[in-house]
Formats: sequence, C-alpha cells, structure tokens
Amino acid sequence: MRTKPWAVSDELWAKVAPLIPPAPPRPKGGRRRVPDRQIFAAIVYILRTGIQWNALPRELGASSTVHDRFQEWERAGLFQRLWQAGLAEYAELQGIEWRWQALDGAMTKAPFGGAATGPNPTDRGKAGVKRSLLTDGAGLPLAVVVDGANRNDMKLVAATLDGLVIARPAPTDEAPQHLCLDAGYDYEAVREEVAARGYTAHIRSRSQEARDKGAHPGGRARRWVVERTHGWLNRSRRLLVRWEKKLPNYLAFVHLACAQLILGKLAVSG
Repeated sequence: MRTKPWAVSDELWAKVAPLIPPAPPRPKGGRRRVPDRQIFAAIVYILRTGIQWNALPRELGASSTVHDRFQEWERAGLFQRLWQAGLAEYAELQGIEWRWQALDGAMTKAPFGGAATGPNPTDRGKAGVKRSLLTDGAGLPLAVVVDGANRNDMKLVAATLDGLVIARPAPTDEAPQHLCLDAGYDYEAVREEVAARGYTAHIRSRSQEARDKGAHPGGRARRWVVERTHGWLNRSRRLLVRWEKKLPNYLAFVHLACAQLILGKLAVSG
C-alpha cells in the first residue's frame, strides 16, 4: 500500500498542536477559522509534493487561506520551534551523536531569484541557492544556513556552526567533537574557525577517502552522513527548486523538512 508522506497522524499532531501560536483576535467576527490541523496538513502536502500554492487540491483548503496561515506561522517561528522540539525529544530518548559531526553544502535552482540567491557556477550561471547543513554523527540536521549559489562553502562555515538550533555540549578531552568536511573546505581560515569552536577538523578529498576505504574495506567516510541528509531533505520536493522569493518562506520549508525528518525517526524508534 502506498504511503502518504504528507499525512498528519494523530501522533504527529500531538507534537505539533502545543506549538501552534494562538489565533489573532477578530473583534469583528467573520468567517469561521479553518482548523489548524487541516492547514498544517496542507502545508506538509505542499512541502512533500512540491506543487505551487495555486495548485493545492481544494479539498485540502483554499490556497490563499493556507498561504496566509503559513506566513502567520512563519512569522511566529513555528517551523523552527518544531525542529527544535524534535531534536530535544530525540536527545532525551536516543541521544545526539556530538562526537562526529559533518558539514556540507548543496545547491538548488531559484528561478524567481530573491534574497540569498546568486548565479550557480554549476548551472550556467542561472539563479540558485546554497544550503549549508551541519549534522550529528547519525545525520540529524543540527543547523542550516541558506545563501546564494555563488557563495563559497568556506564562507558559510562560521554561520552554520553558530546556527545550531539546540544547545551543544562543550567538548572535553574525554568527549571530543570532530567535524568532517570535504576538500572544498581546505582553507586555513576554515581550520581556524573550526578550532575556535572546539572542534577537531577532518578535511578529506574524495581521493583520500577512496584510499582510506581501500585500507579499511567496508568502511565509509564519516562525512557521508551529511550528504545522505541532503538527499533525505530533497525528498521534500518543495526544496528541489526554490520558488519563494522571500528567504524566510524558503527557510520555513527547510525547517519543516528538518522537523519531519527527526519526528519520523522518533516515530520509527518509538
């Protein structure tokens, strides 16, 4: 039986509902407000299918109503709070793997341009966006920064490391924290930023990783988890192309995708 990744189960809604901001007052009354659960399900549908707002099936809600509520919740910070809440619960139940973290960027198209977009050097200079992502050792998203596709990866390291949405424990001699990066980050400035935050940098080219794998058959570069997480996030088809001109709207979808990834893992482990 085909699953519907946009479906909002009772279990998921029980985690989302307490974070929904209260409805704004309507002293003059007016039409009855569409239930929050229905609106949230419609937003998840858009995230997972990638359809445009005006193509939303009418049975899920009027596209203008859903979009207005999406903007309302974005301004209230709902989607980032949901991501944070998922990480906090995962930390309590499973534990975050702080010892080996990984950071990498991924680029997507942004045909309408807007803030934090730029010419993509791998796509004939067309407008694009870069998503810089930090994960724990298991691939859980811990921080994300968005900038233009022409922004060098190394210039996003500090902002990404400082963008953690959950408190990071201080590294110690007994519990050091390592950061895995590819050769695109092989700059002294990157090593300094990483060391200043208490990490031990591990920067490997693909050829070095291949040699390491040859020396240790069956082994994988620790950095692969962040690449896998980018792939997981791209299952939310709304992230494959940035249609939003407004950066906060695009980030809201990214944050919701991160939240869904973590809450999905909790549902499986639970």
